Amino acid sequence: MKFKLAFVDLLRMGAGAAVMLVLVLLVFHYQRERSPAQQIELKARKADMVGRMRFSLAAASEAEKSAVLAVTDQDSQEFADQARAATAEVESLRQALGESFAASASQKEKDLLATFSRGFANFLRIDRDLLALTGKNTNIKAFALAFGPAAEAAQETDSALSRFLAKHAISAQKTLLLAAGAQAALLRIETRLPPHIAELSDPRMDEMEALMDKDDRQVRVGLDGLAAQPDLRADSDVASARAGYARFSELRTQILALSRQNTNVRSLAISLDQKRKAMFMCQDALHALQQQIAAEPIPEAPSNPRRLSAGPHTGY
Repeated sequence: MKFKLAFVDLLRMGAGAAVMLVLVLLVFHYQRERSPAQQIELKARKADMVGRMRFSLAAASEAEKSAVLAVTDQDSQEFADQARAATAEVESLRQALGESFAASASQKEKDLLATFSRGFANFLRIDRDLLALTGKNTNIKAFALAFGPAAEAAQETDSALSRFLAKHAISAQKTLLLAAGAQAALLRIETRLPPHIAELSDPRMDEMEALMDKDDRQVRVGLDGLAAQPDLRADSDVASARAGYARFSELRTQILALSRQNTNVRSLAISLDQKRKAMFMCQDALHALQQQIAAEPIPEAPSNPRRLSAGPHTGY
């Protein structure tokens, strides 16, 4: 029985010693943490990390805008890679700052870092969606087709119809109406392509395509009507107009498919709206964190009792 009591007493003594050891370590850690020199060094390190985060965040935003505005796939990809690298640097610094805050930071600093982390998570989500669109340049490619090969095919068709009208000026009214109607409808289709490429709204694009389909039917009715007339079957201008419009129609299909993807228009809209707001929110949070770090007081060094007890130095 006495042995059991002695063993319990030993356990209690050991537990008490462990608690005292923990308290001593905590006091020692607190004294070290409150060292003015260490506090100044810690503040400088935290402020430096926040400053680098702000710089890298701005660099990521600028590279992203360059990726959106680039006119070639290669340039878009290069700027997108730069944006991703800068964003990765921000994330690396954020994690390092979080580790530093875990060791020593006020609750206000931790709250501000948490606010930034939430905003930065949204920033990253938008960035992934945005940069996935860059490099495809579907709208730019659609414009290139519309003002290049498609415009040439349309011009070939229009020129053939103009020659036909001049050549058959005294022909029957029905023949002239078929040619003139096809020519006018072709022009309307051609003028509706650029607005379609620049349009962001799907319903609005649907409306434009419906109008183009209507004009397409008129062009085909006109050209097929001319080709069906026995005395015009061998007309070279009718054949040229039909061949030119066939090429134009194939290119129009490609243009509308590229336009529907809308990668340039969508990425620009995201960049100017969602991404811009997310970036400003992150910068505001980092600015507030920078100010809070600068405002944290630094404790004064404890006075030296031995120096305070010493008498005045006479110099003799």
